[in-house]
Amino acid sequence: MTSTPGTASGTAPGTPPSGRGKLRRRAGTAAVAALLLAAIPAGAAVSADAGTPSTATGPQGQTLTVSATTGLDPAGQKIRVTGEGYGLTTGIYVALCKDNGANRVPSPCLGGADMSGGSHTSQWIVPPGDPYEGDLAQAFGPGGTFDVEIEVTAKGDGLDCAEVSCSVVTRADHRAAGDRTQDVRIPVAFTGEEPGEPGGEGVDVPAGTVSYKSVADFTSAGKPLDLLLHPESKKLYVGADNLPDTADVDERGLHVLNPEDGTSESWISLAPGSTGELRASTAARIAGPLPGDGVVYNYPLRGVGAAKAGDEAASGVWLAGSTITDIAPGTTPETVLVAQGAKLSEIVRATGEATRTLTLPGGTQFAADPERGTLWYSDFAAGKLHRVDLASFAPTGSFDLPGAQGMAGFTETDPATGAVWVGVNRSVLVFDATGTLVKTIVGKDLARDAAFDADSGRAFVVWQDGGDLSDPANDNNGTLTVYGSEDFAVAAKDLSLPGNHSQSGAASLAVEPGGGTVFVTSPAEGKITKLSRQVSPLVTRAPADLTARDGEEVALTAEAEGTPEPTVRWQVSTDGAQTWRDVEGATGPELSFTARTAQDGYRYRAEFRNDVGTTRTTAVTLTVAAATGGGETGGDTGGETGGTGETTNGGGSTGGDSSSGTDGATGGDASTGGDSSTGGDSGTQTGGGSTSGGSTGGSSGTVGGSGSTVGGSGSGTAVGGGVAGGTGVTPISGGGSLAATGATVMSVTLAAVGLVGAGLLVHRRAKRRTDGAF
Repeated sequence: MTSTPGTASGTAPGTPPSGRGKLRRRAGTAAVAALLLAAIPAGAAVSADAGTPSTATGPQGQTLTVSATTGLDPAGQKIRVTGEGYGLTTGIYVALCKDNGANRVPSPCLGGADMSGGSHTSQWIVPPGDPYEGDLAQAFGPGGTFDVEIEVTAKGDGLDCAEVSCSVVTRADHRAAGDRTQDVRIPVAFTGEEPGEPGGEGVDVPAGTVSYKSVADFTSAGKPLDLLLHPESKKLYVGADNLPDTADVDERGLHVLNPEDGTSESWISLAPGSTGELRASTAARIAGPLPGDGVVYNYPLRGVGAAKAGDEAASGVWLAGSTITDIAPGTTPETVLVAQGAKLSEIVRATGEATRTLTLPGGTQFAADPERGTLWYSDFAAGKLHRVDLASFAPTGSFDLPGAQGMAGFTETDPATGAVWVGVNRSVLVFDATGTLVKTIVGKDLARDAAFDADSGRAFVVWQDGGDLSDPANDNNGTLTVYGSEDFAVAAKDLSLPGNHSQSGAASLAVEPGGGTVFVTSPAEGKITKLSRQVSPLVTRAPADLTARDGEEVALTAEAEGTPEPTVRWQVSTDGAQTWRDVEGATGPELSFTARTAQDGYRYRAEFRNDVGTTRTTAVTLTVAAATGGGETGGDTGGETGGTGETTNGGGSTGGDSSSGTDGATGGDASTGGDSSTGGDSGTQTGGGSTSGGSTGGSSGTVGGSGSTVGGSGSGTAVGGGVAGGTGVTPISGGGSLAATGATVMSVTLAAVGLVGAGLLVHRRAKRRTDGAF
């Protein structure tokens, strides 16, 4: 049965389940200090768990089997883990860990470092005869086999499997931390989750809410330290160090990635050292872009290099003095600004010659504002911010950095406003161009980098967790925040960055013009996360209350914008907005249908949805007035010439009476006020003869007579009369067409009324004949 607006035969297709959707998990990664996992004493009983086992094969042919992988109890559940084919020269851990993908160490793991052997959340398996065999670890069986039980929970020890992808894994123990040959991973999910399902944002957020969503992780650039999205070539340049967990490859250097999918387009690993010979060098800090393509960057300890995609090695110079602590574009295309501790120099990039030098009381980082001829120099140890005039290369002011406490964060200038943003500990201090502190933004993590988008007027800040889980303030997760660069208002929902902590280096970020895409590094995890902006639906066109007559075509229109593009469905309430149901098939911006009096007072709304949230339009009311009927031609909705009728009230043009009850031109009673209770000889439900009322068609019958309720002769009726006085039963032809579903219906109630009306008609007509009315 097809549902109509305001009616339903069960739940309409596409109706979402009640309650919030499944919590989707964001893929992410984290690395912590070496994990020393304890074993259950050898010989402990191993129980078989319910559920279908899952099996995976490792890089050396190892086979890992887990007894249950879905629907696990978040509060805790024991599962059986077996393996075979493992090498007898390397110890392994068996545990539930954060799944960081191929060639990335699974970490952190449930249980943390346990030196007591009392943990049941992990197992340590070692070769026979290993010094740790016994209370702490158990030995492999014949053929590199093991059969153990571990207890898993959804959350604990810096691991939250509702936020990140988790797997039961084997991995080399702490004595071979960089060995990835023992990594075998089987994804698991706790009740209410699906394995490997990406994260999603919640529903019921304010209309137009901006948020960011992780859409990809790039792991092709070693340990990423700095980023630059080239403004002309649009290539993503990554300064990288080596990642210890991938011991087979030294990934130091400048990587050039395709920002769409993270594929490597070029890798410049060599740069001139102190003697001029090329050597593998880390790209520590990117200064800025070269015209067309390429970047200038710093490589340790005192190298200033330049390279672009396709170069086999960087060109560069080696400076005298102390280690370079910061670098930025100079005042001319041929120069760069270099900080070597408290010493600031502008050098010629090709020769390394210093053209200007300034020594301040202290400092390590700086940020230049060429448009305003200003440079800001941060001395975190002393809690001071120095302002330098670039033209004269002389200090012009010093300002306090409250709360610095020796915690180096970042120093960045907003090119649009000239403000300088300084990250100190868990705060960001914003100074205007005069050096006045205008805003302090307090976060829950360590402020590590900021980037600005002039197109959208937004400032982006990445915060890192401290990484020390013994500190209650740490939870192993960083944060991305977004603000208006002028009013400092929050411009997007805070985004959790699982596993992004400061133990292995500071995070950095790059923003695509317009702010639609953001790239954030996580040195500890060896990845770059690509984030895309999304916006909950914002209604741009809403429907309004409307009034119609019965049978009139009506339309409601609503539109909304959002990212991703929202879907729409129309809903109707028949009880004054107390309850709502979907209008079947109504999933476009316009809802059109034929209004009927039964829908008078119905309320309608459009509901827009995307991954960010749900937005509904204000409910509007439909008012439906009864149609006018009768008249010389049968009224607005009557039959035309006494043929089979189509509407409720009109009489035939030559046989029907007017709607007011007077006799027609040639006979029959009024369609609503003549002899019949609902129509006369040529009226609505019991129409008479086609040209002369009862004279041709005879008097009104009950069921099968000429002009009966179900079929007779005569003019337009709700159920149709016969033709030219015929007496056969004519099929029903009236009823309301509901455009929203395309259904044509006549309710049981209407049919019952018609039959009752026929009975009354027989009685009334008999009385009239007795009275001599004819």
